[in-house]
Amino acid sequence: MATPPLLLLQDITLTLGGKPLLDSVGFSVSAGERLCLVGRNGSGKSTLLRIAAGEIMADSGTRFLQPGCNLRYLPQEPDLTGFATAYDYVVAGLTDPSSEWRATAMLSELGMSGQENPATLSGGEARRCALARVLAAEPDVLLLDEPTNHLDMPTIEWLEKELLSLRTAMVIISHDRRLLETLSRNVVWLDRGATRRLDQGFARFEAWREEVLEQEERDAHKLDRQIAREEDWMRYGVTARRKRNVRRVAELAALRTAKREAVRVQGSVTLAAQSAGSSGKLVAVAEGANKSWSDRRIVSDLDLRVLRGDRLGVVGANGAGKTTLLRLLTGVDQPDSGTVFIGPSVAMVTLDQQRQALDATRTLADTLTGGGGDMVQVGEEKRHVIGYMKDFLFRPEQARTPVGQLSGGERGRLMLACALAQPSNLLVLDEPTNDLDLETLDLLQEMLASYAGTVLLVSHDRDFLDRVATSILAATGGGVWTEYAGGYSDMLAQRGGEALAERSVDTPVVSSPVATPVATPVKGGATKKLSYKDQHALEKLPGKIADLESNIVKLREKLADPGLYARDHAAFMRHTAALEAAERDLTDAEEQWLELEVKREGLGTG
Repeated sequence: MATPPLLLLQDITLTLGGKPLLDSVGFSVSAGERLCLVGRNGSGKSTLLRIAAGEIMADSGTRFLQPGCNLRYLPQEPDLTGFATAYDYVVAGLTDPSSEWRATAMLSELGMSGQENPATLSGGEARRCALARVLAAEPDVLLLDEPTNHLDMPTIEWLEKELLSLRTAMVIISHDRRLLETLSRNVVWLDRGATRRLDQGFARFEAWREEVLEQEERDAHKLDRQIAREEDWMRYGVTARRKRNVRRVAELAALRTAKREAVRVQGSVTLAAQSAGSSGKLVAVAEGANKSWSDRRIVSDLDLRVLRGDRLGVVGANGAGKTTLLRLLTGVDQPDSGTVFIGPSVAMVTLDQQRQALDATRTLADTLTGGGGDMVQVGEEKRHVIGYMKDFLFRPEQARTPVGQLSGGERGRLMLACALAQPSNLLVLDEPTNDLDLETLDLLQEMLASYAGTVLLVSHDRDFLDRVATSILAATGGGVWTEYAGGYSDMLAQRGGEALAERSVDTPVVSSPVATPVATPVKGGATKKLSYKDQHALEKLPGKIADLESNIVKLREKLADPGLYARDHAAFMRHTAALEAAERDLTDAEEQWLELEVKREGLGTG
C-alpha cells in the first residue's frame, strides 16, 4: 500500500499578467522522500514552492497538508527584519520552546554566535541564519529554494551532509547539480506551465528530459503531416459548388491550435562573448604580493602567473578574500607590498556577485542601451534592444519593466547580457551561477569553453568549476593561496580528499617578515634609477608588443585562406615562418617588459 503524502498539490492553476504561469500542475511528497523541482528561470518554480508553503494562494486547485505536519520553508531571499539578533530570528521559527538549545547548536554549526545584528548581515550570513531557523525546527517537510546561494564551499559541503542525515521529506530548488545528484530521489520538471515526474534521482533527469523532448518532436512531425493532409483536402476535396464540410474545417482549426501549443517551447539563451582581440601572453603576474585589511592578512606572499587562455577558478570560505584577490589580479586594488602587473592589451569585463552595476529603478531596455534609444552596442555592431533581449529569454513586454521587479535569475541573465555585449579578452566572473537555471548554466559553460580569452572565476558551484576551470586557486589559511591543476574534483584529489578549511584563519599582520620595497640610497644621496638603456626599452616595448600583435593577426588572416597552400606554396611557407618568428618575438618582448617593470618597481622609480 502506497504511503499517503504529507504534502499534496493537485491541479494548481495561477495566472499572472493575463497568461497562465501554472496550468493544472502539482506534485506530492511522502515521508522521507527527497524531491527536486527543476525548470527554466521564470517557469514558476519558486511560485509553486510558495504555494506549497501556504504563502500565496493559487487561482484554483488543491493544497493538502497532513494535520499536525510540521512544514518549514526557506525562501530565496529570507526577511530578517524586525528581529534584534540572529538568535531571536531562529528561535521564532521553533514550535517547541524547550528546543531552544537546537537554535544555539545549529547557529554554532553554521559559524554564527547568534548575537549578530540581522540588519548588518551579508548575503551568506543571512542565508546561514535562515538555514539554522528551518533546520532547528526539525520539520516533517522541508521546502528549500536555492539553499546554496551565497554559501561558501565548506558550508555547502556541510549542508549536503546534514540534509543527507535527515529523515525529513524535502522539496529542493537548486542550480547546484552536485547537490541535486547527491540528495534527490525523485524529480519534478516544471515546463511550459505543466509538471512531469521522474521517479529517479537528478543524475538520470537530463537524459530523460532529452527523451521527452525527442518524443515531442516526433509527435509534432506527425501533427505536421496530418495538418498537410487536411489542408490538401481543403484545397482539392471540396468543390466550389458543394457546401464545405464544417466538421472537417473545425478539425483543421483544432489541429492548428494543437500545433501552436506543441511548439510553444521556451527559447534558449544565446551566449556569445564579443572578442577584443588577443591579449599578450602574460595577463596578470603577482610576485611576493601581500594584502591586509586592518590586522588580518588576506594575501600572503603570492606568486602567480595568469597566462592567455587560462581559466582560473578561485575558491575558499566566505571571508577568505576571494573578491579582494580578484581586485588585486585585475589592478583595481594595489598590494601593500610586492608587485602585481597587468599585461598589455588586456580588455577586461567584470560581472560582480552583488550586481551593483544594476540600477533597480531603470528599465530593462535602458539598462542594456545605457538610456540611449532602442539600439544596443554589441561589439562592433548595433542591435535592436528587443532582439538582443530575446537572446537572453526576455519577452518584448519586459522592455519597460524596472530592474527591481526582475527575479534573481532574470537579473543574473541581464548582467550576462550587459557583460557579453562589451568587447573583452579577460572575463572576471564573481559568482556568475547564482540564480541561473540549469540550461543557462550549460550554455554559459559552453560559451566559456569556446571563449578565446582568459577567465578569472569565483564560484562555489563544484560541478561548474569541474567543467570550466583549467586550474584552481584555493585559500589554504593565513592568507596563503595554493594553485592546483584541473577542476575542483582534481584539487580534492591532489589534497588527498581533504576539503577546504571551514572558515578563514585570521592571521595578524606583523611588520618584519614582509616589507614594502623602498628606494635604495646611493652615493651623493641620489636614488638609484634604471639605466638609460632600460628606460628606453621600457618606453618602447608596449609599442613593439602592439606592432607584433597586429602583425600576428595579419599573418593569421593570410594563412586562413584555404586556397593559399595550393596556389602559392612558397608564400604559405614564408607566412608560416614569419608567424612563428613573430610569436617568439612577442613572447620575448613580454618577458623583457615584465622583467623591467619588476626591476623598476624594486628601485622605487616611475
